[in-house]
Amino acid sequence: MRHQLPEAQQPGKSRASPAAANPSRPPPPDPSALVTDTIAAYGDDPDFVTALARGLGVLLALSDKKRRMTIAQVSHRTGIPRAAARRSLHTLEKLGFVAADDARRFYLRPRVLSFSHGYLSASPIAVLAQPILDRLGESLREACSLATLDGDEIVYIARSSSSRIMSPALNVGRRLPAHCTSIGHVMLAHLPQDELNDYLAHARFHPYTDFTPTSVEKLLPSLAAVRESGFAFANQLMEPRLCTLAVPVRDVGGNYVAGINVILQGRLVDRAEMAERYYRPLHDASLELGSLLLP
Repeated sequence: MRHQLPEAQQPGKSRASPAAANPSRPPPPDPSALVTDTIAAYGDDPDFVTALARGLGVLLALSDKKRRMTIAQVSHRTGIPRAAARRSLHTLEKLGFVAADDARRFYLRPRVLSFSHGYLSASPIAVLAQPILDRLGESLREACSLATLDGDEIVYIARSSSSRIMSPALNVGRRLPAHCTSIGHVMLAHLPQDELNDYLAHARFHPYTDFTPTSVEKLLPSLAAVRESGFAFANQLMEPRLCTLAVPVRDVGGNYVAGINVILQGRLVDRAEMAERYYRPLHDASLELGSLLLP
């Protein structure tokens, strides 16, 4: 049986694919710059450690860029004063988290991986999900991932080992905006109403492609469709020629804790065909994983 949504929710097959680059489209929000907003918001909190927040903002700036950055570039990127950025970089360099080349351009060192390794090795869901994702990826012959909601973003915490090389945006540890991802939609659709209202009040609806929902009014019908069908379909919401289908994962207490998706890159499949092929295997995998997770 096909899992279809109302016609109004299905993307038109004849609609042209978005351009890979649109000069008029604003750049995506910078996660490191958001740290300065937080610093401003908690400036009067005596227990808030501004120096620590700035150091984390510097790490985020370096991790969000593929190129090496000078002190001036880090300062500009984060909004942190240059003198404070210099002190943060000096401290991180002494601690072994960053290094600088001969031109005093800074870059991350492998030691930063200790953060993600510690989380992934101690997270029951990531450990329990890996063999399930591996079997799922082998059976579907497609890339499959597990992610959870963290604030306004999803974070990929596991991926099938059989997945072929894909966009770096889909790697484990990568954060993506919830409003333009299938896992984001299944997680948002099942938030308690007060938490959803808070998300909608603060979310930044950046238009990554011509298909990205760019307002609350455009996002809400998609979330309603998820509640009705049990899955989310994302057609080029984040990248051109990238479509995904996701289902939620619930623990034994019925709490929505994560989402599992299948990722097709470089080719487009419509909603009905995606559901026909992938909904049942994804749903079965989510039930298997959920049965292992205590509240």
